[in-house]
Amino acid sequence: MSTSASSGQNGDSRTTSGNTTPADPDAIKAEIEATREQLSRTVDELSHRLDVPERAREKAYRARDTAVETYRESPPAVIGAGAGVTALLGLVVWRRRTKDRRVAKRAAKREAKRAAKMAAARRAATEKAARKRTKQAAKAAAARRAATEKAARKRIKQAAKARRAVRRTK
Repeated sequence: MSTSASSGQNGDSRTTSGNTTPADPDAIKAEIEATREQLSRTVDELSHRLDVPERAREKAYRARDTAVETYRESPPAVIGAGAGVTALLGLVVWRRRTKDRRVAKRAAKREAKRAAKMAAARRAATEKAARKRTKQAAKAAAARRAATEKAARKRIKQAAKARRAVRRTK
């Protein structure tokens, strides 16, 4: 409420929203009290609107009361509706579980394929390393044979040289 003060001829009157009221302290107090009451109602209304848990409880109570009234008026209809809701809920839960199982089964298959690929890769790497070791071992064996043959040829040459030296000395 807007108030604007304006003085009259002798300064003893107030203008409030276009109404002239006397500058009586009791009237001013009453106006202040009315404003406080209005403000209090506004604050109460705002706090009620902002109290979400309390509003939820009220809605739950109203829904329960409505369900009880409906049941009292027509019990078979309520029982049938409850059975239908229960069946629907059961169907939803069942579908959800089967979907979860299917998803888990697919994930297990993917994991098994991945594990098989990894095992095949490890096996291939092991075989490659074994082939490499075999090649290295074959090279080493060939090198040993070559060295042995070289040493044998060297001994044969030395023996032949020694025989020639013996023949010359005879």
